Amino acid sequence: QVQLVESGGGLVQPGGSLRLSCDTSRTIFGVDTMGWYRQAPGKQRELVATITSRGSTNYADSVKGRFTISRDAAKNMVYLQMNSLKPEDTAIYLCYARTLYGLDYWGQGTQVTVSS
Repeated sequence: QVQLVESGGGLVQPGGSLRLSCDTSRTIFGVDTMGWYRQAPGKQRELVATITSRGSTNYADSVKGRFTISRDAAKNMVYLQMNSLKPEDTAIYLCYARTLYGLDYWGQGTQVTVSS
């Protein structure tokens, strides 16, 4: 059974840091791109960052210079290091995986709340 399990969310003060992890438990065959999206209340889901199997990364303008995506290809895990967090980063963060065959998989999300 395919699974993507996120962890690492929580409550943090503005300026703080969090590190999100996403574990596929090697349940997905042929993973190409992995990444993170987020959805805030009343807003559309938006891309945060992605990383391909070759290590190419892509970031939303709003997180460039603050967030870093990385990947453990052998374990099919992806991480998101989030620094200098802002209240507007508050959202549910969802892990994403796309296979070489065009199939998309999503995790259930982890809540990140940035508040003093």
